[in-house]
Amino acid sequence: MNKLNNDEKDLLASFENDEWESVGNVTRLQQIQSYAKANLAKDKRITLRLSSLDLEAIQTKAIEEGIPYQTLISSILHKFVTGRLVESQD
Repeated sequence: MNKLNNDEKDLLASFENDEWESVGNVTRLQQIQSYAKANLAKDKRITLRLSSLDLEAIQTKAIEEGIPYQTLISSILHKFVTGRLVESQD
């Protein structure tokens, strides 16, 4: 029998405690899949310095989106260079 590491045990406990919820809609599922695909397609590594406040804000937003913060940063940069990053109308 395979032994689970601590992260795997936490995931299993979370699943067994019904803490997971379905994506619920096709559009959100496609968005998450595109993040995953883009993340797997990375072939270059960079070092980037950010202020602590900016990094904390990015990490908070990534948690809200349910994605790793590096993926969020990469997605924002990708949208910017492809002209798809738009300003909020708030």
